[in-house]
Amino acid sequence: MPRRTSVALNVVERGAGTPVLALHGWTPDHRLMLGCLEPVFAGRPGYRRLYPDLPGMGASPAPPEIAGSDDVLDTVQDLVDDLLGDAPFLLVGESYGGYLARALARARPAQVLGLALVCPIGTVVENAERNLPQRQVLRPDPDLLASTDARTAAEFADMAVVQTPETLRRFRDEILAGLDLADTAAMARIRRRWTLREDPEGGAPFARPTLILTGRQDHATGYLDQFALLPHYPRATFAVLDVAGHNLQIEQPGLFDALVGEWLDRVAAER
Repeated sequence: MPRRTSVALNVVERGAGTPVLALHGWTPDHRLMLGCLEPVFAGRPGYRRLYPDLPGMGASPAPPEIAGSDDVLDTVQDLVDDLLGDAPFLLVGESYGGYLARALARARPAQVLGLALVCPIGTVVENAERNLPQRQVLRPDPDLLASTDARTAAEFADMAVVQTPETLRRFRDEILAGLDLADTAAMARIRRRWTLREDPEGGAPFARPTLILTGRQDHATGYLDQFALLPHYPRATFAVLDVAGHNLQIEQPGLFDALVGEWLDRVAAER
C-alpha cells in the first residue's frame, strides 16, 4: 500500500504474538505507555507490544508535512501498514493517543480486536470547552516537592493528585523524560490543526471489547465527556477511578493493572 507520509516513526518493541499497538499522549514519548503496560504483560506471554513515538515526540521526526492531527494519524496508519499489514491487533491509547486510537479503530474496524482508552480526550477536543473537575491534590507531600528540583516539582505538582516518592519516580522516568525531548515548534504547528477532519465516532459503532478508564480528579481531560462516548462502544467497560488524575496509571496502578488485564481476557475470549 502506498505510504501516506514520508515519516518513519521510532518504535520500541517487546515480546512476540498478538500485536498490541500503544499510542502515548501529547508531548511525552513511548515510555508513558511502556511503563504502565509492561507490568501488565509481565505475566501474560503471547503478545507483541509496539510502542511508537508520535511525530515530534521522543525520537520520531515531524517534518513540515506533519501539520495537524490528521497527518499524525496518517503516520500511525503507515506504521500499521509497515509492521502489521492486515493482521489483527489490539489498540491502546492514552489522552491524545486515545483520540487517535478511536480514529484508527474507525478506519480499521475489522482489524482492531479491542480498544483500551486511558484518560482519553472525550467528545470535546479543545481544552477550554471540556467539562472538567476542579484541580485537587488528595494526597499532598510538600516535603517531597521541597526536596525536588524546582522544574520537576512544578511539572509534577501541576498534574499529581497523589504526591508520593513512587509517583514522582514514575513521573520523572515515564513522563518528564519524554517531555524533555519534544519538538516544540512541531507541537505548535500540529496544535493549530488539532481536531481531526472526521469524527472518530462518526461511523458505525465499535462492537468489540473496549475499556475506558478515567480519573475522578483528572482536570486535563475529565470524565464526563468520555461518558458520552458509551453509545458508540456497546462492549465498553467504563470506569471513573477516585484518587486519580490525568496520570491515573501511576496513581492507581493496582486498579489499572486489574482492569487492563480483564480487558485482555475479554478480547481473548472473543477470539
